[in-house]
Amino acid sequence: KQQNLLVAEIAKTMAGEYDKQKRICVIEAGTGTGKSLAYCLGVIPLAKAQSKKVVISTATVALQEQLTDKDLPFFAKYSELDFSFDIIKGRQRYACLSKMAMFADGQAEDVDFQQLLLTPPNDIAKKLLHKLAKAYNSKKWDGDKDSWPSVIPDQTWQHIVSDKHSCTRAMQEHRQCPFHMARDKIAELDVLIVNHSLLLADLELGGGKILSAPDESIYIIDEGHHLPQVTRDFAAAQATTKGAKEWLDKLPKLADKLNKTLTTSKAIGVSLTIHDICADTGKSLNDAYIWLQQNHQTLFIKGDCLRFENGELPDTLSHFAEDLAPTTGKLLGLLQKLQELLKEEAAEGVISPSLAEPLFAELGFFINRMENLHKLWKQWSHIKSKKAPPNARWIEVVKTKQGVDYLLATSPIEVGFFLADKLWEECAGAVICSATLTALNKFDFFRHQVGLQNNDGTQYIQVDSPFDYQQNAELHMPMMRSEPTAPDFSDNLIEQLPGLLEGVDASLVLFSSYWQMEAVATAIEEKHELKLLVQGKSSRQSIIEQHKKSIDAGKPSIIFGTQSFSEGLDLPGKYLTNVIITKIPFAVPTSPVEEAHAEYIKARGGNPFMELSVPQASKKLVQACGRLLRNEKDTGRVVVLDRRLISKRYGKSMLDALPPFKRKIDY
Repeated sequence: KQQNLLVAEIAKTMAGEYDKQKRICVIEAGTGTGKSLAYCLGVIPLAKAQSKKVVISTATVALQEQLTDKDLPFFAKYSELDFSFDIIKGRQRYACLSKMAMFADGQAEDVDFQQLLLTPPNDIAKKLLHKLAKAYNSKKWDGDKDSWPSVIPDQTWQHIVSDKHSCTRAMQEHRQCPFHMARDKIAELDVLIVNHSLLLADLELGGGKILSAPDESIYIIDEGHHLPQVTRDFAAAQATTKGAKEWLDKLPKLADKLNKTLTTSKAIGVSLTIHDICADTGKSLNDAYIWLQQNHQTLFIKGDCLRFENGELPDTLSHFAEDLAPTTGKLLGLLQKLQELLKEEAAEGVISPSLAEPLFAELGFFINRMENLHKLWKQWSHIKSKKAPPNARWIEVVKTKQGVDYLLATSPIEVGFFLADKLWEECAGAVICSATLTALNKFDFFRHQVGLQNNDGTQYIQVDSPFDYQQNAELHMPMMRSEPTAPDFSDNLIEQLPGLLEGVDASLVLFSSYWQMEAVATAIEEKHELKLLVQGKSSRQSIIEQHKKSIDAGKPSIIFGTQSFSEGLDLPGKYLTNVIITKIPFAVPTSPVEEAHAEYIKARGGNPFMELSVPQASKKLVQACGRLLRNEKDTGRVVVLDRRLISKRYGKSMLDALPPFKRKIDY
């Protein structure tokens, strides 16, 4: 019935029954509801009737594969709807045909790898690159990194990866490349399956540049709880001072090379201007580096990371930003001008492909670097707005073989305005769904994060899981003498855990910190004959495989893990019957962005703990509890060893937000 309700509500929202303008619904649906099938049935028939594309965006490759291999074929078969679908990947997953040809034909010897700050491929890498080119040419490989039978090392892949700056359809050699052939399919597809990063890349370009245009698309954003963080990461920028100057010093050499190669006289003026602006920009970067070195002791009193309060820079750094924002912008424009000139002459056949390809590769490398450098200094030069929250700005000390460098970084602390402007205002419709979108049983926290307004026509739907929590699972809170903030809490855990693990076949014990997990694991292994699978001792996949192997052999197995094991871990049935949560997963605001966000809330009279920490911890606690029941017949118990759920004022709200387990509370 929950799935039926979702289908109806999604269809009514997308048809404009609730609001003709705002066809957006936000859905929290518990595990086992069948969200994928519900949104397919609620959206795809309507999109087909309206000649709209459906863009399904997910956070993980696992869900993308589940959609293409299982859910969408199942839906197509039984709905008898005629529609096409495929995964659309980012450019970096595809090989560049012309770069592969360079290695196959020996032209790569002409590439100045030192100029590109790249390590030349060794003999093993060259052998693999030849093999890849041969497999592609004989149609045994499609140029997709993920479809090659073994792992291609990143250092090898970077020599042939497709990049937007060195790729031009003006040249015949680029038209049949793996990336463009994959992109050409978009026009024919009804349903595009993408990840959140690719979706944001398209939106940043204005929408419709990579994917279908927003006003011609209905978006389904699955695993929607990841969207705010991915958006924030996408909008961030960082660059070094000394490192940037090193590659910038190589730029005039490339400008001269292009000036000699291009036949047009326009290249002369561009090349000379690059020389002049590079000198000015390099001097400013060097001056900034020297200033940071001279003031190192004063600036980095509290460690190797300095965050500027309220995003306000010292006057000297503000002046550097004011100088570097326009000069890096001019250099970017000049490099793009050279790129256009090179494209024109290559397309007309004035320059041969063998001569153009290495130049495209070098030029693309520098444009990419310059875009990032300009983004950093442009954001650092922005004057703080009274209405919008300030950007987080910080500097980290980076130790290299050559000495010390400084990494300058910036990130927005709130991204709702970007999503509101680029996505919600432009799209034909949107469904945002996840098993955990509410915090403390309300959508308010998520709504603010993604830039949706109260009473703006957006529909909010919350449906429970169809699982019988009362019959199948128990929430147990045994008596603990200490709260997690007490010095003897680890000792209390060491006393309690063996009894809670004894006689249980499949257990997962979740910790909020690595050090506590390792300390408790060491003590328990020493005192009791318990074999533990501890995160960090081997890979996540290896731990899961060992765990399943033990259970299949009829032996008990215990996993000790941290936050990464509390989300996305699927151990159904006998593989997990006992989930122990040692403490409420409060995130300590240690990153500069989190600190800046807390500071901003405090500055406007709010309480960062209640507004940020509690809602976030509540969501994480629900996710952790969600590891237990994965199918309707699963059974087991969740044990929480944090008495603050009982003793603190916020505890009741957190407890009420958990699934409706049968409760056994010893307090």
